[in-house]
Amino acid sequence: MKPNYILLVPFILVFLASCDDKDLISPPEVEIEVPIEYDFARDGVSTVSFSGQTTRIDMAIELIDAMKDPNISEATLLAMYANQTANGEDVNPYSDPSLNESTKSIKSKVAASKDFFSANTAESSIIKADLESWIRAQVNEVYPNWNELASAGQAGQIADGSTVRYVSAKGIEYNQAVNKSLIGALMVDQIVNNYLSTSVLDAGENMTNNDNDNLDGENPYTSMEHKWDEAYGYLFGKSSDTSDPLTTLGEDSFLSKYLSRVDGDSDFEGIAEEIFDAFKLGRAAIVAKDYQVRDEQAEIVRDHIATVIAVRAVYYLQAGKNALSSQDYGGAFHDLSEGFGFVYSLRFLRQANSSEPYFSKSIVDGFIDQLTAGNGFWDTDAPVLNQMSSTIAEQFEFTVEMAAN
Repeated sequence: MKPNYILLVPFILVFLASCDDKDLISPPEVEIEVPIEYDFARDGVSTVSFSGQTTRIDMAIELIDAMKDPNISEATLLAMYANQTANGEDVNPYSDPSLNESTKSIKSKVAASKDFFSANTAESSIIKADLESWIRAQVNEVYPNWNELASAGQAGQIADGSTVRYVSAKGIEYNQAVNKSLIGALMVDQIVNNYLSTSVLDAGENMTNNDNDNLDGENPYTSMEHKWDEAYGYLFGKSSDTSDPLTTLGEDSFLSKYLSRVDGDSDFEGIAEEIFDAFKLGRAAIVAKDYQVRDEQAEIVRDHIATVIAVRAVYYLQAGKNALSSQDYGGAFHDLSEGFGFVYSLRFLRQANSSEPYFSKSIVDGFIDQLTAGNGFWDTDAPVLNQMSSTIAEQFEFTVEMAAN
């Protein structure tokens, strides 16, 4: 392990009933030991664990790859999404045997956060069904027209330079729509609205147990430590070095990849390190029992992840607009399909220091309706895409121009 550095967080001075100097108590400063890497141990044993998050990312990777193969059945794709093995059924849809043996699933954690959906099961069911409907449409609409030329109202293939894209009658690449929508509905929702939420971190006796180092059963960690790590896993769980993920950022096709893309834009350079540092400090604060610092770091993560999703939504809407202007329909539809997924993911963004989303269901539904009206991407135009981009950017501290470059 690399050397640690120490952050000293002083307590606020506490006054007793009298204002005399003798009654002024100044407790010693609390030391929060923050490692250089995301490395935490108790009695020489690592306390970091997020295998379930890595498993779900692996399942999502296999699902998206399988959606590109017209020989794979609807039943197999849906089994990858829901993982019937988790329901006790003998189904083996994955190429990785360990995934077939797992009791985890993608679908069970889609729109399943404590804060946004525990009391909103109707919308959660709609979101789960949306993803399932796009998987079914890939099989029933796109696969039968795999060798047909796409046109307005006709699913099929369309050239994008030397690449062939396979789109719906509205021009949507369903594999891209599912991929990017899962970033919001699975990864972002679980990170910002579930595991970093005080309703989860402080549930039950979590705070008392953490204060007293009471471990979670036979595990080497407290429940609060583990919840924080699970949030971390949905972002960095597929990194080659999960304790030092910034050196190889973007090794999956989900949130890590697009954090890397945004961090690579000079307008947003450093955002990845700020998120990583907030995760480290928040976890170290849990070890030090400083829950105010923990919660401050959770807000930083929420704010920055929201920015990443919003930036990429605007980026792809603008890239699609520019490709349409040169009649590069294959390139435009690919960009707009990615944009579609990122726009769908806006529903899961949470305002910092608030329990409110940046974008309500009705606003996001309105965006999706605009993108799919009539013949969908074949009919969309620059004014629609510009207005949508501006509406998104106005909620954040960036411009359309900053996100589009």
